[in-house]
Amino acid sequence: MRISLSAAATALLVSACGTMPTPPTEPTVTTVITTPAPAPAPQILVITPVQAPAVTPPEALNTQAPPLPDVVTALLTYSERVRQLNPSDLAAEIAVQGDPGNVPLRQMQLALALMHSPQAVDTARALAQLQRVVGSSAPEATPLKPLARLLGYQLMEQRRLEDGLERQSQQLRENQRRIDQLNDRLEAMRAIERSLTTRPPAAPNGSRTAPP
Repeated sequence: MRISLSAAATALLVSACGTMPTPPTEPTVTTVITTPAPAPAPQILVITPVQAPAVTPPEALNTQAPPLPDVVTALLTYSERVRQLNPSDLAAEIAVQGDPGNVPLRQMQLALALMHSPQAVDTARALAQLQRVVGSSAPEATPLKPLARLLGYQLMEQRRLEDGLERQSQQLRENQRRIDQLNDRLEAMRAIERSLTTRPPAAPNGSRTAPP
């Protein structure tokens, strides 16, 4: 009976030794790795170059301009001829032209002759003839109008300069006249001063100058 109890105790010990206790369960640790959001890509500025406005090249004059009308060429030749005349011959040429009437060509000839005269009144007459050509409605005046306008502009500028010179001349003459007046007055005052310095002193009262 004791043997049985001993055997049972031994068996229990062996059984207890053979069965290992279950280790405690370790807690599960969950690691959360947060991935940072990617940085936004840098914005690339697209610069569009400003295009300069197109430059229009200057318009070149046609080197092959149409020839001048024969009547204009004849007038230019006439102007060159009267330019070389002396004053007496030029006056005779102006007298020969006389009254051109309503003929544009004769008006232009008279204007060209008057333009070469140094007299201001002839310049005014030439301008009047050119204005008649410009305002004419006659067909033969059409080819003459460009030349008449050009000469008219030149004459108006010439008259403006002549008027300015005349005003300056008048002002200079007036200034010279005033200067002469001031010089005359100054000379008169000097003469009075000289007469006072050369006059003998007056005799005292009650005394008489002995006769020589």
